[in-house]
Amino acid sequence: MRKTFIGPHLRRLRQDAGETQAQMAKRLGISAAYVNLLENNQRSVSVALLLSLFEHYGVDWHEIAEDNSGAQLADLRGALQDPLFDEMRPDLQELRGAQTHAPRLIQAFLRLHRAYQSASDQLLALAARPDDLGPVFAASPEGAVHHFFRRQRNHFPALEQAAEAFWGVSPPQTDDLYAALKARLKDHHKISVQSVRVRDMPRNLRHYDQSSAVVRLSEALDHPNRVFQLTHVLGLIECRETLDELLAHSGIETPQGRARGLVELANYFAAAVLMPYDAFLVEARASKYDFDHLATRFGVSFEQACHRATTMQRDGAQGVPFFFLRVDKAGNVTKRFNATDFHLAEYGGACPKLDLHMTFRLPGRIVPQLVEMPDASQYFVFARTVDRPTFARSGQDNRLAVAMGCTIGHAPGIGYAEGVALQGAVFTQIGINCRICPRAGCEQRAHHASVLTTPVDESRRGPTRYDA
Repeated sequence: MRKTFIGPHLRRLRQDAGETQAQMAKRLGISAAYVNLLENNQRSVSVALLLSLFEHYGVDWHEIAEDNSGAQLADLRGALQDPLFDEMRPDLQELRGAQTHAPRLIQAFLRLHRAYQSASDQLLALAARPDDLGPVFAASPEGAVHHFFRRQRNHFPALEQAAEAFWGVSPPQTDDLYAALKARLKDHHKISVQSVRVRDMPRNLRHYDQSSAVVRLSEALDHPNRVFQLTHVLGLIECRETLDELLAHSGIETPQGRARGLVELANYFAAAVLMPYDAFLVEARASKYDFDHLATRFGVSFEQACHRATTMQRDGAQGVPFFFLRVDKAGNVTKRFNATDFHLAEYGGACPKLDLHMTFRLPGRIVPQLVEMPDASQYFVFARTVDRPTFARSGQDNRLAVAMGCTIGHAPGIGYAEGVALQGAVFTQIGINCRICPRAGCEQRAHHASVLTTPVDESRRGPTRYDA
């Protein structure tokens, strides 16, 4: 059983109650010395003591015992890769000490850094559109949802439990799922499902009309995505209390962000129903994470199988920690999920040196790559294009590209790495994106990063106009 340390939480709880360590100890029936040890994380907390804290202070013991230190440390290390901190970057031991003794300071720092990133991007947009006076320091809805999922290590036990209980003891076979989902909507909720022609529901793939109790699915959806959409709707209906509870503790403040969060949580639930945790993890390990095989085995799309793999973070039954990145043909990041220390771009597009972008020239083929970040961390990344629903002739070749990545230590367990020489390999040096990448002399640089302060030398011309 994993030990739980609650030192900073306990200290804050005591201070909020206006008590000394001796007074708290008396209420809890323990010694003042033991309270001191707990506050300094020199002792782990027992379940009995957590229950006592709930009884005497009304605190939710699930929250006080929540451990998101791994994800927070990864976020902190990622933020400190910003070139702003080149001259004062703390080492790992200092960061762990700050986590232990000043957790609220860490939270405030990360919030401030995210506001700085968001403001930098939005101010650039405001310069192009001076009449847009929207809030500058608000995180984007997608960014807020990403940070929420990141704090949870991209894993939600409550949704996993709900998904496991969804079918009961007799889940239908994969090829019977669509009929079973339609029957469940009809029998349990009096909701019918209609397949609608594209011209009758233009630019819309699914519409749940609550007033008429109808779910309309576009003919543009293939079979796996029809199944996924029906499971998503059932999640919104049958799992709504759990979804709302998770959102209430998400820290997402804007209506747009909460709406986005609800959709992503319902997507998580749908994926957990269609790809049950234990069965998916066994199959993933046996196939060495062959995502075409996993998609076929569970009747889902390649992208859905990739996304599900990022959620395999259950304590005691963890899969390979992956990050997931999806971009469009212009390089814009359209979706990202992360169970690693890799810092994913939110603004400005992904690094052009990622072979993720090359996949558009090789549609449907896996492109593997070894990459190294500016902090010398190394990753194995593989990417492939995925097709999107086509509504009409004018929308052909509507592809996106997805990339999955893991630390280099996990690469031997990934089948896509079998043709890659891991010993003595040359790693492609990449950055988060050009806006903050500190790598001088990069032949793919698209922006002059604020950290690169060397003036342009008019007497020479480097690989790009920024290296001169």
